[in-house]
Amino acid sequence: MKDCVFCNIEDSSKIYEDEFFFIIRDGFPVTNLHTLFITQRCIDSYFDLTDDELNRLQKLIKEQKDLILKGDSNVTGFNIGINVGIDAGQTVMHTHIHLIPRRKGDMENPRGGVRGVIPEKQSY
Repeated sequence: MKDCVFCNIEDSSKIYEDEFFFIIRDGFPVTNLHTLFITQRCIDSYFDLTDDELNRLQKLIKEQKDLILKGDSNVTGFNIGINVGIDAGQTVMHTHIHLIPRRKGDMENPRGGVRGVIPEKQSY
């Protein structure tokens, strides 16, 4: 799409590309090395991925996780996030998956992890 920010990513921003996905570092990172896996097809929803795309995505996430761990010994965990729809916080309507490296002490109490999308529900 002409107006889609991910359809117009400069090749120089891509750290990897294949027939299904390209990978970039997030332009507004939550933590250092926050990585985005972006579909080559301009589709809105993770739920529209094909089985081939899903299989490739799993491999790419693991590969990037390993590269991040190899490059930064302070990484002790990860969050994987997918926003589907405006009400879930999706701001770019082109399917993308976040891999967010976490480090001890990067927030006071990380308990609840992704539950923090609704802050009052994070602690339980």
